[in-house]
Amino acid sequence: MAAPLELSCWGGGWGLPSVHSESLVVMAYAKFSGAPLKVNVIDNTWRGSRGDVPILTTEDNIVSHPAKILNFLRKQKYNADYELSAKQGADTLAYIALLEEKLLPAVLHTFWVESDNYFTVTKPWFASRIPFPLSLILPGKMSRGALNRILLTRGEPPLYRVQEVEAQIYRDAKECLNLLSNRLGTSQFFFGDTPSTLDAYVFGFLAPLYKVHFPKVQLQEHLKQLSNLCRFCDDILSSYFRLSLEGTSPAGQETVDANLQKLTQLVNKESNLIEKMDDNLRQSPQLPPRKLPTLKLTPAEEESNSIQRLSP
Repeated sequence: MAAPLELSCWGGGWGLPSVHSESLVVMAYAKFSGAPLKVNVIDNTWRGSRGDVPILTTEDNIVSHPAKILNFLRKQKYNADYELSAKQGADTLAYIALLEEKLLPAVLHTFWVESDNYFTVTKPWFASRIPFPLSLILPGKMSRGALNRILLTRGEPPLYRVQEVEAQIYRDAKECLNLLSNRLGTSQFFFGDTPSTLDAYVFGFLAPLYKVHFPKVQLQEHLKQLSNLCRFCDDILSSYFRLSLEGTSPAGQETVDANLQKLTQLVNKESNLIEKMDDNLRQSPQLPPRKLPTLKLTPAEEESNSIQRLSP
């Protein structure tokens, strides 16, 4: 009997099995290749590391990062690319590199750096799945990590300021979306009628951008103008994730959005309370250390004290 494959990943919303791109890449590839994954959705009872999500666990292995997880699944004979030619395999690597260089920075910025999106959607959503008090700390840490990742890859001369980097990454992302749209054309998948690794990556990167309800939708608006990419995401959701999403309805999603708005207010109140407590502590008068009174001994008492200290 094959060892059980368990995937720990962030959960879903807005009609998606996961709102986390890297988790979604692995989930889609598992569906395409037939890998029997048991999905463990991270919630506020989770006690493991969240920094390396998604995480694949077997009896003998713990694997993180989508590329490594997909390689592990291929070694277990779950291969979504077995029908691809050598050229198509090379194209797959090239397009994945393009996605990570041109599209991923804009996706990270949309979720984690754009302030309106972060404070009204991303932060409260993730905070609701993290136990207190980490829920007040970890989303901010993830946001700073996303910004550092963007600046590390894109903040090079002559782009020194965040505003310049922001403008460039969105230009690059729109060009990348246009290239993907032209490559897909009227086909169902990128290499014909069968989904492959490239389809898993494109779906994982595009679906959250397409489905999550953001107040700032610069890149989302551009994506929605590319109807074949939107159809691509919708087809994968309906064909491969239909059973896991059967309870989703427009009315149900309105309830989710309303709950998220309430959660946003609660998280912001908690954050403000922590900040006020911190400010009050910093501004409170700092008293000097209290000195203990010293007793002056008479010469006779000092001599008696010395004898007592020397005696066994």
